[in-house]
Amino acid sequence: MKKVLFLCTGNYYRSRFAEELFNHLAGAAGIPWRAESRALAIERGIVNVGPMSSHTLEALRERGISPPEPLRYPIRLNEVDLRSSARVIALKEAEHRPLVETRFASFASRVEYWHVHDLDGAAPQEALAQVEVLVRELVVGLVDGKGGDGAGALRV
Repeated sequence: MKKVLFLCTGNYYRSRFAEELFNHLAGAAGIPWRAESRALAIERGIVNVGPMSSHTLEALRERGISPPEPLRYPIRLNEVDLRSSARVIALKEAEHRPLVETRFASFASRVEYWHVHDLDGAAPQEALAQVEVLVRELVVGLVDGKGGDGAGALRV
């Protein structure tokens, strides 16, 4: 089973949505991939309440996806996570590239970047809809054997 690893600052909102949505879609498509997600700067999430953002939980429910129970709390990224992942995707380049380059410099060249704003730059409905499009493109690419480059038509 190959692993895609989604990264964001606190592993509470965007990356958790990407992880759960990917696992739902990959399971439905029958591809041998699984997602996990991790925090690049978990210490910045001191205002987060509970194990997962209420925006993420609501967006998953709206899509008929139930995250595993009990919900896990955010997890800090480590080198083992990076070594064990076939794909590593950070949710916002401007926010996450500096963290990757400072904290995990030897892995920086392996990280792909998306451009999805956090709550300070986009409403949850907008940001999570963007994550959904990107995750669906990724899954379609993996189904089509193109590595998830977004080249396939959205049919997942």
